[in-house]
Amino acid sequence: MSYGQEPGGPEQHRDDRAGGKPDGQQYPGQYPGAPQAGGGYPGPAGGSQYGGWQQPGQQYPNGYQPPQPMTPEDQRLWATLTHVGGIFFNLLVPLVAYLVLRDRGQFVREHTRVALNFHITMAIAYFAGGLTSVLGIGFLVIAAVAIVSIVFGIMAAIAANQGQFYKYPLSIEFFKP
Repeated sequence: MSYGQEPGGPEQHRDDRAGGKPDGQQYPGQYPGAPQAGGGYPGPAGGSQYGGWQQPGQQYPNGYQPPQPMTPEDQRLWATLTHVGGIFFNLLVPLVAYLVLRDRGQFVREHTRVALNFHITMAIAYFAGGLTSVLGIGFLVIAAVAIVSIVFGIMAAIAANQGQFYKYPLSIEFFKP
């Protein structure tokens, strides 16, 4: 017997919780629509056990389509916007772009990944500059990080707009390809 199991096995307890008493009668106050004996839940027609999902391991529920790949022009546009957005909103735009667009094409996936890695690195540098600003040197660190972020962000946006891959210098690889 493993931790958390009780004598009688899981079937007895599932029947006790779901269907009522072992003799088939309901416990007082049991709400309608409770799980039925045997572990199934009342659901859509066809008795789908997985709550709208067709089978275990399926990636998308019924009625939803997987993300469609974008055209090369759209990928270039979104990659460019990710780099430009990183200049103005630091970590927020590359993070959202990576989470939303990573399945839409290899080009946009790579650009959002490198932008996210770079801006995480810059956020760490901003934090270090903020900590050392008490000593007076932090203001120089923050100014240098801002200039580096703007210059490399513009260079990456130009490369993305031309359909080229770009690797930021000074970037730590948090997310690998």
